[in-house]
Amino acid sequence: MAVSGARDDRGEVRIHESLDELSTNLADYIAELSEASVKERGVFAIALSGGSLVGLIGKLCEAPYNKTVDWSKWYIFWADERVVAKNHTDSNYKQAKDGLLSKVPIVPSHVHSINYSVSAEEAADEYKFSIRQLVKTRVVSVSEIGDCPKFDLILLGMGPDGHIASLFPNNSVLNESDEWVTFITDSPEPPLERITFTLPVINSASNVAMVVTGDSKAEAVHFAIDNVGRDCPSPPARMVQPMKGKLVWFLDKPAASKLDRSQFSE
Repeated sequence: MAVSGARDDRGEVRIHESLDELSTNLADYIAELSEASVKERGVFAIALSGGSLVGLIGKLCEAPYNKTVDWSKWYIFWADERVVAKNHTDSNYKQAKDGLLSKVPIVPSHVHSINYSVSAEEAADEYKFSIRQLVKTRVVSVSEIGDCPKFDLILLGMGPDGHIASLFPNNSVLNESDEWVTFITDSPEPPLERITFTLPVINSASNVAMVVTGDSKAEAVHFAIDNVGRDCPSPPARMVQPMKGKLVWFLDKPAASKLDRSQFSE
């Protein structure tokens, strides 16, 4: 059975006994947000990431979700992407297509991937323009605070170094405050060239889910969630603080193994 607790400004933390339990809980969460968004706005704008995340949302392809979710109202985006061909093994689009998009009836024109045939800088600019057009038509909402797009849900994983999307520790793009989408050409992990949502866009979302599994991430989870003091490392994941939205952490027990449970209010 999952343990759930609130951590002040660090959001709700859900700790699961197994990956299967986490996947079911995550599918329920996404399906509920989809239903609420479609009822309120008529659409559901969701941004995905890469890594193990797509595998963990795979239950959406199964009953009951494959029949009860209104897939025709989904609009798919990517919070980050590697600038490689669509059929490349490193492509976040390919992961999502193989693991989700090809298995449910999402409208093909509602899937908004990047242009992989141009430079990282051009791909970021084009993706920003594409999103801006969808903000104008209110497929994507706009933040009440600034002019940032307000996605209904942004799904993020986290690396052992605490990076989220393609926002890596000590990279200057962490300080980007004007652009919606930016790029890097020096990723510490291959492929080197990537595009990524910036922190203002992530923190403008109605809902952000951080999905983290495995004991290799436990220390980064600790630094991202616990009150560790100013002298301790502050990973990019700790900078995810939705301004008007809700943050939920989906963790398995190994990833949560170094959390200070005494700080939880369950």
